[in-house]
Amino acid sequence: MTSSVLEQVPTLSLARLDVADFAQAIGGSFREFGFAIVIDHGIDDALIARGWSLAKAFFALPEEAKRAYLVPGGGGQRGYTAFGTEIAKGASENDLKEFWHVGRELPEGDPLAADMAPNVWPSEIAGFHETFQALYDAFDAAGSRILSGVALYLGLPADWFDSRIENGNSILRLLHYPPVSAQAPGVRAGAHEDINLITLLAGAEEGGLEIRTRAGEWIPVTPPPGGLAINVGDMLQRLTNHVLPSTSHRVVNPPVERRHIPRYSMPFFLHLRPDVVIEALPQCVTPDNPLREPPITAHDYLHERLREIGLTKG
Repeated sequence: MTSSVLEQVPTLSLARLDVADFAQAIGGSFREFGFAIVIDHGIDDALIARGWSLAKAFFALPEEAKRAYLVPGGGGQRGYTAFGTEIAKGASENDLKEFWHVGRELPEGDPLAADMAPNVWPSEIAGFHETFQALYDAFDAAGSRILSGVALYLGLPADWFDSRIENGNSILRLLHYPPVSAQAPGVRAGAHEDINLITLLAGAEEGGLEIRTRAGEWIPVTPPPGGLAINVGDMLQRLTNHVLPSTSHRVVNPPVERRHIPRYSMPFFLHLRPDVVIEALPQCVTPDNPLREPPITAHDYLHERLREIGLTKG
């Protein structure tokens, strides 16, 4: 498979395709490539633009100001995570990035609050809370619509995921890859697969995202302006007994002449509710594809993976 694979991956309109056609297209693209590109997703371009502006303003703060929003013992799930903290599973070098996490705002007294800490918000950036709460909700809604198509592709009711992601432990991540020297290692973020069900990625101004094809070739992925790159995460892979594969991807450093330019991106990691058991769907377990992994709760699986990537201890 060559770089022309990108020409074979459909760019899917969430608004223009009917429900059945979108379901077959997104499912087929996930099955073949582990990712898809989606346009007309309903997230307002102006809202995303405000998000970029405010994220850049936060990351431009002095290091001491940013570190005031580190959450001790929080596993990086809320607030700020400093440069060089995270490491890809099995990698030997930490990623060249810093990030901010926005999580779900739960009603007071919600029983899931034990698994989901409250958000923290930087006081230095006006409009930060309101903008990223609105973006979180918009990504959440778009992800739910995409999962309805995935459910239909898998022979499930369109609303099958609804109760399983309601108040799920989803995360909106604001990512900053600072400029690097000409001698920096070849990657800004090591090859990895995401933990969650699906990831919705708003396109970065600077390139660098690459995915690995089935043939083992690394190819660049750049969504069109306003489009989202959507990839299968490990939870969906596990749920489908690897029928829908989790995409291995990385972020590489740019050419030497562009290494003075920072890179920003905005992925939304859509998660199940912590109490949902991830168990392979019966229709995905066959003689040719026997059961790969035992059942596990979304909570236990998340924390197992957070330990592997260096965000929690134990």
